[in-house]
Amino acid sequence: MKRNIIIILFLLFSAFGKTALAAETVKFSMLPRFFPEKITAMTTPLAAYLSEKTGLNIKAVLTKNFAEYENEVLNGNILIGYSNPVVYTKISSVHEVLAMAVKGKGGDKFRGIIISRPDSGIESIKDLIHKKIMIIGPTAAGGLLSQKITMIENGIDIDKDCQVVVATDNKQENVIISVSIGDSDAGFIRESALHVADKYIQPGTISVVAETAWLPNWAFSVNRNMPADKKQAIKKTLLELKKDSDVMKAINLDGFNEASDTDYDALRKVMGK
Repeated sequence: MKRNIIIILFLLFSAFGKTALAAETVKFSMLPRFFPEKITAMTTPLAAYLSEKTGLNIKAVLTKNFAEYENEVLNGNILIGYSNPVVYTKISSVHEVLAMAVKGKGGDKFRGIIISRPDSGIESIKDLIHKKIMIIGPTAAGGLLSQKITMIENGIDIDKDCQVVVATDNKQENVIISVSIGDSDAGFIRESALHVADKYIQPGTISVVAETAWLPNWAFSVNRNMPADKKQAIKKTLLELKKDSDVMKAINLDGFNEASDTDYDALRKVMGK
């Protein structure tokens, strides 16, 4: 009789534990690359879909800026995150990547390019030595780090061998305009941004010197302490999403591919992490 009571109590507590886990709010946040209304529209459908499929109570939340996003993740307040590869490497001591974004011709990767004026005399990466180069910013994946990897492979240390300037407001179009008018000898931008400033520059004033190293795309990550079965359920749900689904249309992706932490090692190396 006593044994039966113990078994019943165990089953009741187990059921309560599962219910509590499901009821607990799991915060999901996207790195605030866009304005809040857009991020909310992008992430809320995915949060609802993951909740339905995994049994977790997942809620999409906002952060004010990149620094707050990183701090909330590192402090354990955001258990599910979606961030660019640079930020992922900064939070990967607490989060682990489950999947990476797939979009456009690059799929689950993207890269930078090096641009110059056609009459600049810059025809190869070697010609960049001692030149004035405008970058997007010191942690810009497609506007510095992709190019930096390729330059290192060609024996060039951009910090020692070139004059580096940062674009105003870290805007891709400002790099293109600066190169177009001859203020900078060359510029580093993301490949997909090549034509973002077409309406501001004279036709024929920009040429591509080189395409640079491929980098892993945005990372969908979870807190490393999340139970393994929940991690697997989230990953499975992400990988099964179809391009034409409402969820994927909202977040503006073609899909997700499986990813591992080692996919980001090349980026860590060039960042000195």
